[in-house]
Amino acid sequence: MTVRSRGRPRAFDRDAALEKALVEFWRHGYEATSVSALTAAMGIRPPSLYAAFGDKRTLFGACVRRYQERHGALVRRALAEEPTAERAIGRMLRDLAADYTDPSHPPGCLIITATASHGPESAEVAEELRAMRLATRRSIADRIAADVRAGLLPADTDVDGLAAFFAATMQGMSRQAQDGATRDDLERIADLAMRAWPSAES
Repeated sequence: MTVRSRGRPRAFDRDAALEKALVEFWRHGYEATSVSALTAAMGIRPPSLYAAFGDKRTLFGACVRRYQERHGALVRRALAEEPTAERAIGRMLRDLAADYTDPSHPPGCLIITATASHGPESAEVAEELRAMRLATRRSIADRIAADVRAGLLPADTDVDGLAAFFAATMQGMSRQAQDGATRDDLERIADLAMRAWPSAES
């Protein structure tokens, strides 16, 4: 007589489920993504979602962290690894042109678009993403300011204005990607934006 092991049922793949949730939020935005849509995409039932990730808000936070680890790293690496701010920001924009149009995931940037349209109930989420965007802009400003201190840019360079311009370029490129722009289209935008770079001459 064969005795079957009763045991516990095999757990779902948490990492794969999180990736599917990320795609749902990325494609539709935070507010428009329902729990039922998430569970359908993740292949689990609501009790499993709540047990593994908490509520929708907590799940979204986990997806944002995953996004930042993978896609947000493009900006961090460019700003940290290049020898000048000009090269760092030029690389950042080119890398984003590729990432925003990568067919393996939804177009654009989750941090820029996930709460582009939201109601009062999503205000806290929107503010958190806004804080992330502002942190990126500050990182750009810090990189430019370092070149001013090093004498690579004029002392009167408008550091904050230049950082805001490139942050706006990033946001515009994300929107363009969602509207169907190709990588070549976004690279042309990046090239044109870099023409705004101040001359090293004082």
